[in-house]
Amino acid sequence: MPHSLEPHLTPVEITSLRPTQMTVGLREVETKRRQWTAIREEKGADFLGHHMVPVVLGYKERLYLVDHHHLALALHNEGVKHVFTSIVADLSHLGRREFWSVMDHRNLVYPFDADGLRHPIEDLPKRIVDLQDDPFRSLAGEVREAGGFAKIEAPFSEFLWADFLRRRVDGKKLRHSFEDAVEEAMQLARSRDAKHLPGWCGVDR
Repeated sequence: MPHSLEPHLTPVEITSLRPTQMTVGLREVETKRRQWTAIREEKGADFLGHHMVPVVLGYKERLYLVDHHHLALALHNEGVKHVFTSIVADLSHLGRREFWSVMDHRNLVYPFDADGLRHPIEDLPKRIVDLQDDPFRSLAGEVREAGGFAKIEAPFSEFLWADFLRRRVDGKKLRHSFEDAVEEAMQLARSRDAKHLPGWCGVDR
């Protein structure tokens, strides 16, 4: 997600950040937890200083997290209390309804549940810890890491892939044989059926 970043040099409590999505892939969160554990002693402070999370200053001066939900939750689960933020937009002068209208039109909010169904803005979780698991978001992340599609700077692109895979990969297979699901998803990701998705790496013949 491309942003013009304004660093917020005062550390912000992770628990104060408001999510702009309903779900994460908990398998991906666990991966980020392991990565943090491996570096926290020697490189943890440097990592946090260089990984500012992007936020929108919004209604009632609240900070709305617009990317890196997985990282924020992983750090919180590992006991990290604060992160540095980058303010990508100041919409604090707007009323509540107008604020969310602007967020929606700028693709800075994704109020879809783990079944891919859209909810009213009121249903967004208020805290990072209230994010629900979407196994297909984990699947999409694994496919991206394996080179099934390219990571691009587009809002919620992995969720678009998750929704694509949700309609084509059996949920039971995903729960009971993740590796087999990844293999199937890799083939789907390279197929022409996925050519409309951001970062598609297939061959258009």
